[in-house]
Amino acid sequence: MMKSARLVGTWVAYPIVLAMTIGLYYGLQHQGLGAAASSYIAAVVGGVGFITILEYCLPFRNSWHPTSVEIQSDLVFMALIQLLLPKFLSLFSSIWLVRWLSESGWGFTNYWPHQYPVWIQMLIMMVSSDFFRYWLHRAAHEWQPLWKFHAVHHSVDKLYWLNVGRFHPIDKSLQFVCDALPFILLGVSEEVLTLYFVVYSIKGFFQHSNVDVKLGPLNYLISGPELHRWHHSKVVAESNQNYGNNFIIWDIAFGTFYLPSNKTVRELGLQQPYPMEFVSQMRAPFLPDRDPKNVA
Repeated sequence: MMKSARLVGTWVAYPIVLAMTIGLYYGLQHQGLGAAASSYIAAVVGGVGFITILEYCLPFRNSWHPTSVEIQSDLVFMALIQLLLPKFLSLFSSIWLVRWLSESGWGFTNYWPHQYPVWIQMLIMMVSSDFFRYWLHRAAHEWQPLWKFHAVHHSVDKLYWLNVGRFHPIDKSLQFVCDALPFILLGVSEEVLTLYFVVYSIKGFFQHSNVDVKLGPLNYLISGPELHRWHHSKVVAESNQNYGNNFIIWDIAFGTFYLPSNKTVRELGLQQPYPMEFVSQMRAPFLPDRDPKNVA
């Protein structure tokens, strides 16, 4: 009975949590809460709440449960790099850059399909941002100067939702240029941006989670945990695959899709020892003797 319940859970957990989180987002707005506040609450409940419970009820590997030291370190990354840094970059872009472009007569708002339904605009945003993120991500694995910063993200030897925020600020800022900046310049509405944030957050939490979920044929559309675990493999030939952030379509198009059916991912992380404390990881890319892994 327990085995059957677990099997069902692996197939339904992902769509149910995503649907419940989106439903909560719209429900909070219906109660009069603003779109931004609704998106943050929904993402916290969906990520911190639902996915944390699933990691202990439906774990992919028991050995991937984090220690208290790892949690403390990842909380620093989550607060400073995943939350505060993008907020600062968004405010800087919205208040200074957009105003400067507008005053210079270089506005781009007419190039976005504002008349389309919100969910279609959100999907356009996801697919297009993923195209730019794909090439940035691939370059970060194939070009040593970028890899030194991206190696911070690959330093972990286990996956759970909280360490999705483990990035160097330079790496995260480059991602912002692909994920958010173009759409801020295009004047995409708050309603579209907040819905994108909710879906982006839950998909990102799931992608890094220690939850045993199955996506089946959706693995050829969505960049989920079954694919992303291979991307964190210690084997370079395996980790230099599956670069997609939200979707996997660009990996399929450009030959970097990887999902073997006859084996499971083994060790994760880098091929050489790497510091794990926050300040040390901020310094590591600038040290001349720090070469965490050979790039492709």
